[in-house]
Amino acid sequence: MLKLPELRYDYDALEPHISARTMHCHYHDHHQGYLDKLNKLLADIDFDYRTVEDIVRKSAGRDELTGVYNNAAQVSNHAFFWNCMKAGGGGVPASELRKSIEHDFGSFEAFRKAFVERATKRFGSGYVWLVKRGEKLAIGDTANADPPYIAGDPPYASGDDPLLCCDLWEHAYYLDYQNGRAEFVEAFLDKLANWDFVAAQLAGDTVQPQLVAAE
Repeated sequence: MLKLPELRYDYDALEPHISARTMHCHYHDHHQGYLDKLNKLLADIDFDYRTVEDIVRKSAGRDELTGVYNNAAQVSNHAFFWNCMKAGGGGVPASELRKSIEHDFGSFEAFRKAFVERATKRFGSGYVWLVKRGEKLAIGDTANADPPYIAGDPPYASGDDPLLCCDLWEHAYYLDYQNGRAEFVEAFLDKLANWDFVAAQLAGDTVQPQLVAAE
């Protein structure tokens, strides 16, 4: 049996940019719902794993495990997304991360514009990501539940290391922004992005975390 990691902040901590109502619905209903479905599916099969990322990697591309893959990936992606935000976040990151972004995108403003554009051009549900691709930073998006270390649309390459993600499923923003996806992503970058977490990921101080614990 797997359980969700606790949020590192209260439901209302990200207001007014994300409401407590949205956070409760997103974490308590959607995230917990994916985990409940995953636990139910795993109870019916013999499946060896140590982390949720193990489940995602081992079930990817296997038609008989589509449900396992989709729900495990959503559990993983959401837990990563929570870490990508904090109260009082956003804006231009501290020097070393800013220098890396400026080196690979030309300027922080160019990165911000490309990130928002990529998010708004993603058709349907999915995620927009800042990733490490080889020795460079890149932006891409993935459809539905796919994480960047599994799959994505060209030129988004399989095997990228996630650094920052923004959830583009409507349940992430519709109560607060209706169909204003661009406004939501702008608020995410300008007011919420946890650049300390991104910098730690980039420096290798943290890795894709063990996102749920076994009881």
